[in-house]
Parts: sequence; structure tokens; C-alpha cells
Amino acid sequence: MLKRILNLSFESLAERNVYRLHMLYSIIDGIILGVLALNEFVFLKSLKGTSFQVGFLFQFSVIVLVSSVALNEFVNRTKDKKKMIRILALATRLPLMLIAFFPSDSNLMYGNTMCHWVFLSVFFIYFSANPIIYPVINQILIKAYSRENFGRYYSHAASANKFVMMIVTFAYGLLLDNYLNSYLFVFPIISLLGISAFFVLTKIPFSSEDIPISSNSWYQSVKDSIKQMNFTLRTNKAFKDFEMGFMFYGFAFMGTVGVIAIYFDRALELNYSSVAFYKNSYNLIAIVLLPFLGKLIGRIDPRTFSMVTYAGLAGYVLFIGLTEFFPFYVEIWGIKLYFTLLIAVLSNGFFAAAMALLWYIGSAYFCKTEETADYQAIHLTLTGLRSFFAPLIGIVLYEWFGFFATFMIGFAMLLVAVGINFWSLKQKR
Repeated sequence: MLKRILNLSFESLAERNVYRLHMLYSIIDGIILGVLALNEFVFLKSLKGTSFQVGFLFQFSVIVLVSSVALNEFVNRTKDKKKMIRILALATRLPLMLIAFFPSDSNLMYGNTMCHWVFLSVFFIYFSANPIIYPVINQILIKAYSRENFGRYYSHAASANKFVMMIVTFAYGLLLDNYLNSYLFVFPIISLLGISAFFVLTKIPFSSEDIPISSNSWYQSVKDSIKQMNFTLRTNKAFKDFEMGFMFYGFAFMGTVGVIAIYFDRALELNYSSVAFYKNSYNLIAIVLLPFLGKLIGRIDPRTFSMVTYAGLAGYVLFIGLTEFFPFYVEIWGIKLYFTLLIAVLSNGFFAAAMALLWYIGSAYFCKTEETADYQAIHLTLTGLRSFFAPLIGIVLYEWFGFFATFMIGFAMLLVAVGINFWSLKQKR
């Protein structure tokens, strides 16, 4: 029955086994992401961090991506990729154990810059695995699945990921409301789960024999890769336009995400359960939409797909901003239900489902199968470049002009992103 509903039509026994391992990895990753979904609020409420430190916390999650092109060359030169992934798991996930030694009295966190910067450093190390692991995941899966099944099976795993994330976020929010410092034992558990997720990933069969390795030095190869990145962006006009739209989207998203966390905490005074409710609501919508969007992304131009994705985020940012002028809500079981935020959640649910596909595999539709990792590395590098500025610029705009102006600037950037892709499609590149 489930097989018929999900339209599972494996081309081989090997593809079925890959699907199972991919699903297990996604479920474990969903548990981790469910905890990390409340990270900014834990930093604000439990650790008493500052606005600019929240900006750094989000910045660290993406700034590491600037090294993607250089690290992609390192990955290509690594013969034993499974061993590399396991070492990476231990090196980037074990430091989360340090959080267990933070003070159990939240009052001691006021002005405790040492704990604040240890927390930020631990997560900088944690996120440093992303420039390596994201291209490798794409490379493994696009080789393991048939190209026809790639988008559909990826959407199944993403749906499971978001479903588990939703449950964990809700449970973690309730736990934090009852015990403000429960993060002290939750993060060490996440450390172990993070290691196990990477080890599951290494169970997927993968051969890198068909990936050519340059005979040049690593430095020269990185230099050549950067030149190749520039050449790709100059010659593949459709991909260039796609990334230009992503650049404006990225500035809007990164510039508002930290400000939204501050807005929920300081302006709307939401507790952990309320924040978890809003996050779960849009994730529930995303779960429902992902299978449909997984089929759609392979059938239409990715630039068209990106236009509707950006429009979803634009609606979310707009209605969050309007909450300042229409602050009407009802409170049920300690959860503040703002009417404008409920509309924002609907828009964000669509955005979350679409972006779960577009960000990870959108670039794969502009290139040949063997170029997937290289194109994703370019995509991640550009993400890292804009992260140098966008998160902190968003905080500065909030400090100077307030919440609404910051949200409207983000809204305008999203309209520009939509316009770039619309113009590109008109050029028929």
C-alpha cells in the first residue's frame, strides 16, 4: 500500500537499498535539525546572547560554504571517501559535548561572553562539515538513483526528514519551556546522532573511479577550479541567471532570519512552545507539498521553480512585518496565535518545501551527471560569499531602522530575485 502511494518503482535491488539508507540518514538528520531549529532562541533565551551574536550564529552556518570549491578539489582527490566522511563526523560532531559543561544556572549566562563564544565556535566547527558533505551527498545519490527517480526519491527522504524534524521541534520546545537549560544534555545526544548519521551515509555504495583527478598540485588545481567556476558562470547563461536570483534571495533570507528570531523573542514575546508551533506548522505544510514539488522540479525550468519559491518567502516576510501593525492574537494552551503569522506560515510552508529541493539539487539540472558536484560546489561557494555580509547587515538594518523596514528591504530583494529569473526565461537561455 505504502509502496503504491509513494510510487516506488526501483530499477534494481541496489537502488532500493540506497533508498532505505538514504531514508534512515534523513530521519536521523531530521532529529538533529529539529533541535537546531530552535538554536537561535536557545541562544537568546537560555544563554542570554546579544543581537549581533545571533547574527554570527547564523552567519557561521553558511560562511563556511565559501570554501566549497577548494574543498571540492580535496574531496575529488580523496580516494577513500568513506573514511574521510567518518573522520569528518568525529571531528565536527564531538565538540558539541563541550556544551554539557556550561553553567546549569541561566542567570550566570548574563554577560558570560566565554560561554557565548564557545557555543558559537562549537557550531562553527559543526557547520564546517557542510561544504564537504553536501556535494558528496549529491554525488552519491545522483549516481545511485536513476535520473528519472532522483527528484521523486529525494523528495520522499526530505518529507520524512521534515516530519521527524516537526515532532522533535515540538517536543524540544515543550522541554525547554519546562526546563530552560535542557539544551545541556540535548546537544551531547545530538553529537552522537550526528556521528551515526554520517556513518549511515557511508553504507551507500559509491565508486569514484570515474572522477578524473588532476595531476597538478592541490594549489594549482584549486586555482584552476576557480577559473573553471568563472568560465562556467560566463558560458552557462541559464545557470548564471539562476545564481544571480539566488544571490538576491540569499541576501533577503540571511538578512531577515536572525531579525525574525529577535522579533519573535523581543517584540512578540513568544515562548518556546509558540515558536515550535509556528515552525511545525510550516513544516507540516512542507511535508504535504514535497512529493508534488519533487515531481514538478524535474518537469519545469528550475528558474520557473525558483520564481514561485522566492514568492513563497516574500509572502512570509511580508506578513511577519504586518504583524507589527495588526498585533491581534488568541492564546490557546500557552501558545500565542497571531492571525497574520498564521497567514505567514502558509506561505512559508510552500517556500520550505520548494527550497528543500531547489537549494540542494536545483543546480543539478543545469549540467551533466558527472558535473553535479562541481556545480553544487559553485552554488555553495556563492552562498558562502554572501554570508560574509548578509546576516550582520540584517542586524545593522534592524538596529538602525527597526523591524518593519528590515523586513520590507528583504521583501524588495525577493521581488528582484523573481524578476531576474523572469527576465532570464524571456531570453530563452
